[in-house]
Amino acid sequence: MNDITIFFELVIISAMSDGNIINTVQKNRSARNITQEELAKAVGVTRQTIIAIEKNNYTPSLLLALKIADYFHKKVESIFTLQI
Repeated sequence: MNDITIFFELVIISAMSDGNIINTVQKNRSARNITQEELAKAVGVTRQTIIAIEKNNYTPSLLLALKIADYFHKKVESIFTLQI
């Protein structure tokens, strides 16, 4: 099973339940001493998008989630998880 398959499964499960996708973007970013602006530029979004993701006010697209995971050299499921 690859990252894309697992992420699609999370999205499908999320759509079928009352769960939320939570993330560790802020934790990963802080651990590497990276600003929201630096991360935003690296993955091609605005700083406001990173803020919204970190506050769990916005669930990123599959492409953006993959870019964020790749930036941190981690698997998607280690950054984005389903909370039921």
